[in-house]
Amino acid sequence: MWGRRAFLGASGLALGSVLTACGAKPETTRPAGITPPPTPMPAPTPSPTPTPTATAPAAPALAKVPAPHEAFTGLPGEGNLLAWTVDDGTDTAVVRAYAQFAHATGTRLTLFATASYSSWAENVDVLKPLVDSGQVQIGNHTWSHPDLTSLSDQGIIDELQRTHDRIGELFGVDARPFYRPPFGFHDRRVRAAAASIGYTAPTLWYGSLADSSLISADEIVRLGHEWMLPQHIVIGHLNHAPVTTVFPQLAQIIAERGLVTVTMNDVFSSEQHP
Repeated sequence: MWGRRAFLGASGLALGSVLTACGAKPETTRPAGITPPPTPMPAPTPSPTPTPTATAPAAPALAKVPAPHEAFTGLPGEGNLLAWTVDDGTDTAVVRAYAQFAHATGTRLTLFATASYSSWAENVDVLKPLVDSGQVQIGNHTWSHPDLTSLSDQGIIDELQRTHDRIGELFGVDARPFYRPPFGFHDRRVRAAAASIGYTAPTLWYGSLADSSLISADEIVRLGHEWMLPQHIVIGHLNHAPVTTVFPQLAQIIAERGLVTVTMNDVFSSEQHP
């Protein structure tokens, strides 16, 4: 048990009102409010990011704990940490804007890549220095964003392995053990298949910016106020431009609450990332 949050065990039970079944299959956990990323739509032009910092910020000095071998939704213990995680990558400009924001502000991010999207290769120039420094971590969000519970065991492995290989090619890192099952769908069989190739930590969330589809910038800020809280894992998406227009407001929420942004590798130790 981590403070007021706990791992989700093999039973697949949902956590409170944040993670609900929403008609999911038996023994399948599905976080609420997440829909498949649609085709990108026109949206507001991103606002300029602040002047870049001269050097990459150092990782926070934390006593790491072993990475979980079960699904988890929050960070361990009590404290002032925030894991800002961002998924998919349908929009190249949004991926770039997030990278520029991280470089300019020192914000630490975990990006869960759906590697079939061209945005990842198109943004290697801005992302790789951040990945090399550890400020940005790349996690595995499958190759084509399927419901993993609908696939065969080999299909699950293929989806994760293909993205694993692509992340290695582009960024020179091992994304294991962290993966995010699309839509949050997972069950015992998915977890076992993923673990067979070293993906042992299905990473869920405890709060969402709800921008997998196109919503207003004001709504994103409202949700930032609601969910950017100590020890939360918050999910956003690399799909639509409105979030890029409110980076200053989201950064202000983090600053006013005294939160420290962290990646999964900042908090957890693993065989791949001691």
